[in-house]
Amino acid sequence: MSYRQFADDTQLLISMDSTNATPAIDRLAHCSAAVCLLFLQNSLQLNADKSEVVLLGTPAQLRSATNITTVDVAESTLPVASKLKSLGVTTDCNLRFNCHARNVAKACNFHTRALRHVRSLLTDDVAHTVACSIVASKLDYCNALLSGAPAATFDKLQRAQNNLARVVCQSRGRTDARPLRHSLHWLLVRQRVIYKLAVLTHKVRTTATPTYLSKLVQTRAPPRALRSSDLHKAPMLVIPRIHTELARRAFSVAAPSTWNSLPADIRLCENILTFKRHLKTHLFKLT
Repeated sequence: MSYRQFADDTQLLISMDSTNATPAIDRLAHCSAAVCLLFLQNSLQLNADKSEVVLLGTPAQLRSATNITTVDVAESTLPVASKLKSLGVTTDCNLRFNCHARNVAKACNFHTRALRHVRSLLTDDVAHTVACSIVASKLDYCNALLSGAPAATFDKLQRAQNNLARVVCQSRGRTDARPLRHSLHWLLVRQRVIYKLAVLTHKVRTTATPTYLSKLVQTRAPPRALRSSDLHKAPMLVIPRIHTELARRAFSVAAPSTWNSLPADIRLCENILTFKRHLKTHLFKLT
């Protein structure tokens, strides 16, 4: 089993064969029971009832695991949910993030309507600052997880951004949002995801942290000397082979794919501020 921790939030992760999940589920039950016993020995209590369980996989894998309805965690029987919320992100079993996008769009529209009521009382600079700090920040939160998400997921978030741009620019509800976004120098939601993933990849390459992401990124080394491997060329990353469309969204695949798609002059930027500036200019030209 592997785990991830952030403050008082702990996630237990375990891979299993959908056609024979008993060994993996038993291992989860034994491990969590041992942790619960350790807590009791140190006068602590583990509230397993507050935990949630979700199965992640392809549609075929989930169909094979329909008989799994409950899972034992720390001597408590928990029902398998179709989605769960962790650190503000709603994760569904198919990793499509449709529910997450719907929740984010709903929150953005709520604050956009509130901004519309007071927009006439604000200057353009103040309105832009409020829009970016209160509304656009919700669109950017953990948006790297949306890499490779279906178009319907991005459409929900893009409509929310378009509505925000109309309010900031004091335009009518049916006004074309493209020139408004250009005047505000805002990237599309899909391009903001690319921007976040590329910046994260740059930080992982230059600082080698966090370790669990750094080991997933490897520089491509040609087997023999080629003209394309000139020292002046920007390094490219190894894209591992995958067998499912769902695997394409993993960081080990999405990060190298995004990095390799950038122009060489951007990949050569060592300074993070210079990299961000050139990256945003490059993406802005693609809108």
